[in-house]
Amino acid sequence: MAADPTVSTGDIARLGRVGRAAVSNWRRRHDDFPAPVSGTASNPRFALSEVEEWLRRNGKRYRLSAADRAWQRLLSDGADFLLPERLAAAGTYLLGRHYPGLAHLLPGEPPPPLEDPELAALLDDVAARSGPAAAYEDLCGRYRRPAGEVPDALAAAMARIALPDGGSVLDPACGTGALLLVTGADAARGQESDPATARIAAARLLLAGSRPASAARAPVAVADALRHDAFAGEEFDAVVSAPTVVDRTWPQEALTGDTRFAHGLPPRTEPELAWAQHGLAHVRPGRSVVLRFPAAVASRRPGRRIRANLLRAGALRAVLTVEDETRPADVWVLRRPAPGDQIPSRVLLARGHADAVAELWEAFAAGRAVGDGARAVPVVDLLDDDVDVSPEHHLQRRASAETGRRVAELLATGSTQLPALRVVDDARERPTATIAELARRGVLTVRHAPRDVGTADPGDGAVPVLTVADLATGTTPSGRAAPAAARIRVRAGDVVGAPMGRARVADRPAVLGPALTVYRVDPDQLDPEYLAGILRSMPPPNGSSSRYGHRVRVPLLPIGEQRALGAAFRALLDAADTARNAAERADTLLRLGGEGLVEGWLRPG
Repeated sequence: MAADPTVSTGDIARLGRVGRAAVSNWRRRHDDFPAPVSGTASNPRFALSEVEEWLRRNGKRYRLSAADRAWQRLLSDGADFLLPERLAAAGTYLLGRHYPGLAHLLPGEPPPPLEDPELAALLDDVAARSGPAAAYEDLCGRYRRPAGEVPDALAAAMARIALPDGGSVLDPACGTGALLLVTGADAARGQESDPATARIAAARLLLAGSRPASAARAPVAVADALRHDAFAGEEFDAVVSAPTVVDRTWPQEALTGDTRFAHGLPPRTEPELAWAQHGLAHVRPGRSVVLRFPAAVASRRPGRRIRANLLRAGALRAVLTVEDETRPADVWVLRRPAPGDQIPSRVLLARGHADAVAELWEAFAAGRAVGDGARAVPVVDLLDDDVDVSPEHHLQRRASAETGRRVAELLATGSTQLPALRVVDDARERPTATIAELARRGVLTVRHAPRDVGTADPGDGAVPVLTVADLATGTTPSGRAAPAAARIRVRAGDVVGAPMGRARVADRPAVLGPALTVYRVDPDQLDPEYLAGILRSMPPPNGSSSRYGHRVRVPLLPIGEQRALGAAFRALLDAADTARNAAERADTLLRLGGEGLVEGWLRPG
């Protein structure tokens, strides 16, 4: 380990109790500020001793605790790829110093002993002040979260759902053990494919007091759980996990016939559903499996067969969208049916913050009515062609009181061209169908533009081509292409849509441009302005692509009500177009008028 630890600009900011901008100013304004000793131009690292000397010499207050110094020595030369091994070695050292009888329970090959006396002394100092478990948690808390590790609030909510009464728990993809620690279970077991990460998780569990049932067995096993199940045949009171599933190379073909996959072997593109069944194979009958998955798992078409089987067996009990995640994610709650159990007739679909969805699950599990942001959906309603169990597609988007007041204010102060709209407090739930379902019923046809449609500059072709930009501005077709029989023709009255919610009713013939979709409706069954308004107003489903329109849900209303709503949608669009054109004219007047006043060809009248 390097003799002198290094620090980043962020570390220096924390030491000096200032912001990063202040450190940048110090480097720019002070010639004697230490030069970087490693790192890159965008992420330089400085010798800690030189930084401390500079701070003292310039009268800058700073605080560097024993824990800070221990962390900086672990970072040493800034090689982040070495940090997991060094952090694992620190955990091994603390466990050996304070619980020598448990050190043999760490998984994998023992790392070499600490050869840095100063780091060992710092670890002893921190452990003496706060205890070995807290000392190690301090260091692990500074470690950058591995990709996909669960935030603290969500981890607490998942543990609350999975283990309401305590008991044993398994995390088959435990990472550094954060979820297992939050459960507080005495019998916590994990499995992790990376040896250093597995040793970190095991050290955290052992220091925190989790003791294995067998004195000869490590609490965390080193292996990929799908490939090599270290807990085959064992059952627990709960399974909680947030598997990182970016790797699509799981051995799907090699697992054909594996008894874990009682609900079917998932396609190669659906490893999350393999993890779901792995969890069900390791939980006791009547107990819960709680997993964090990407939101797209609830609706991707390749997984619909497995989702349907889980629903029919009564294993899938809830899908909870957590709104405070950095990126959309769902918590799946599954239960392994016990012999003689009646198959549940409803599934909870809910959305909200972590604590809120946990409360909604508790109400649903207790047989109580669920509140706003949730719905107990009959299983039979989910067993359609898509088997879409994403809450976004089944929960009505209710406007808050504040949103309603804002809309009323905009209507009252806006253009006289706005349609007459009023806020309704008791909006009723409407039956819906996806565009794909309407297409199968013959209500409309859907065609996508071929990838090779040309959109040359105006004048380069004889055929007008409608582009994405045309949909945004409402202008006439701006592209041009040569005549070709393979072009998709748009006629007046067709609805043309683009990704991310741009849609209009065409008012003249054209050719469909790249990335666009044309919806040709039966006007006696579906009003085109009504459909265009829905395409503009509905958010794209999670994990969608440019073909997302197939999955947009259309409320099924009588044609007369559709036409009234379609007229309102069109009036809103016209008002927006008018406002945008006025803003563009005002910008042009500001630019040209200012130019004329400066150059003298305009003067006050």
